[in-house]
Amino acid sequence: MTAQRADSLAFYLEAFRGGLAARGYEIGRNLVIEYRYGDDSIERVPELAAELMRIPVELIVVQGAALAVSKLGLPVPVVYTLSGDPVSAGLADSLSRPRGNMTGMSFMAAELNAKRLELLRDINPDLRRVALVANPQHSGEHLERANAQQAAQDLGLELDYYPTRSKNELANAMAAMLARPPQAVSLFADGFAIQNRQTIIDAAMSCRAPVISGWSIFARSGAICTYGPRLEASYRRLAYFVDRVLKGARPTDLPIEQPTDFEFVVNLQTAKALSLTIPPRLLASADELIE
Repeated sequence: MTAQRADSLAFYLEAFRGGLAARGYEIGRNLVIEYRYGDDSIERVPELAAELMRIPVELIVVQGAALAVSKLGLPVPVVYTLSGDPVSAGLADSLSRPRGNMTGMSFMAAELNAKRLELLRDINPDLRRVALVANPQHSGEHLERANAQQAAQDLGLELDYYPTRSKNELANAMAAMLARPPQAVSLFADGFAIQNRQTIIDAAMSCRAPVISGWSIFARSGAICTYGPRLEASYRRLAYFVDRVLKGARPTDLPIEQPTDFEFVVNLQTAKALSLTIPPRLLASADELIE
């Protein structure tokens, strides 16, 4: 079950099903999966959960709606993927101590924001001012921002912070950014950023400012590069939690996991459009080049 659209998750669901197959699950033989999509409306989550409970199902896998599901008090175990910090979201006391009947994977690695600013500096040695675009309602955003601010101080960079938790705030942020163009943009990855990525990237490109973020989908949408978790690997790993729970493990006995597999994706088309040269050592270290 997810609050997102089906087409935005097709690739990751394939990875998840691959992880299940590797653990001996065959759809139609010993496993049935019921899919429910909210079409980018988090408000639909309660009705979708109710539909699944009427079937009924033994376990619910949640993408992008873990916090909303945690408030429903469902009688079945829940395995989730979370882009943010589960402790900040109130889903766990610590990564090793999930709450309630829920556990799963977090994609957040706040310390990578320093690396992203370093990459922007490597691409543009004259970099002095960066726009930071982030959703303050995203759990753990304060951790990511603190890491970015410390890194900016260490690198001698000025950060302009643009909070974007709604369409109105996003429009105001983009207008302010256009009025005072940055030299680059660091975009924190979350569901809101994905839904509005083209608006943000297009605004930055009009300022001739390269965008960096954490998930490869942003590079494929025009960001100059991304550095962060390989989401395909995380979704494949999600099958481990499903397998353990279906075999009797309690979610509270399964520590929440963070990414261990990372990827660096470079968009050479964007670099060319901005007349920026990617240093050879960065090209050599890239996992994927978009040409």
